[in-house]
Amino acid sequence: MVGLPHLADGVLLRRARQLQQPVLISANALSRWSTKRGWREWAGWTTRPLMNAHGLRSLSLDSAGFSAMVTYGRYPWTVDDYVGLAAAYPFRWWASLDYCVEQEVASDRNEVLDRMSRTIRANIECRLRAENAGIDATFMPVIQGRHPGDYERCAVALAHMIERAGLVGVGSMCRRPVHGADGLIAVVDRLDQVLPRQTRLHLFGVKGAAIPYLTAFAHRIASIDSQAYGVSARIAARRCGQAKTDRLVADHMTQWLLRQHARLDRPSRQLPVQPEVPPPPEPADPWERVIAQARREIRDLIETGDLDHDEMTALWTEQWAADIYGAASAD
Repeated sequence: MVGLPHLADGVLLRRARQLQQPVLISANALSRWSTKRGWREWAGWTTRPLMNAHGLRSLSLDSAGFSAMVTYGRYPWTVDDYVGLAAAYPFRWWASLDYCVEQEVASDRNEVLDRMSRTIRANIECRLRAENAGIDATFMPVIQGRHPGDYERCAVALAHMIERAGLVGVGSMCRRPVHGADGLIAVVDRLDQVLPRQTRLHLFGVKGAAIPYLTAFAHRIASIDSQAYGVSARIAARRCGQAKTDRLVADHMTQWLLRQHARLDRPSRQLPVQPEVPPPPEPADPWERVIAQARREIRDLIETGDLDHDEMTALWTEQWAADIYGAASAD
């Protein structure tokens, strides 16, 4: 799938029509922004560009999770806002809101686990709103994690939803190495072992170099997407001292797509899957154990919906732990 930066009616969109490759657009590309109050804030969607999507092979919608977290630290829009956008066009599929766990966003293990719980709840909320809006047939759940077992944990928590959808998105792929115990192939291999036979995967942002290793999982992978051609166009424009025009980007998109198709035709390659890194042991210090328990309880409340999936909970942890510690001491 070709990721497009926008749907403006111009040379880039015309090229996408000519190539007849499935297209993915980010929710961020359809956002409106305002500075009326002296700072930049989200002001809703601009859906007019969706009228230009005629003639494309298909169009799907991504929630822009990585861009939102890196740029704004959170989603600027609510679940209701996002589902409203998903209902504004007959997308081939639209992905759940999710909380990515790349190193730039989740630097430690606790943050990864927190964001997995938020992802689980965001999927549930999106699915509920999708049913109310009558667009649940095109909803795609998304799972997250750092280790292969993390993705399995998300998949188990969302098992009924994933089985109904038949297609699940796999996030935090674009900066992941192909090799290694936490590499892309190790994740796909684990999911291939544990998911229902009929469930297929969409891998977000996978590098082209991974394709020869992924063809062994052709029975499992429905699609991958990338907008890597935009990076190569930017580098080429800078090197030549010229503007990064949509025509230049369109030419790079065509060349990039031909390279990806050539990679699909290469012989399949296999990697030995390395043993997964074992989880760290429970903390020896009593206070650290209580902190860990407090974090687990907060995550459980997020997954059940007793706390909002976007709730800021970092400042609560020590107070929560103190309450647990005090209750245990009283006993």
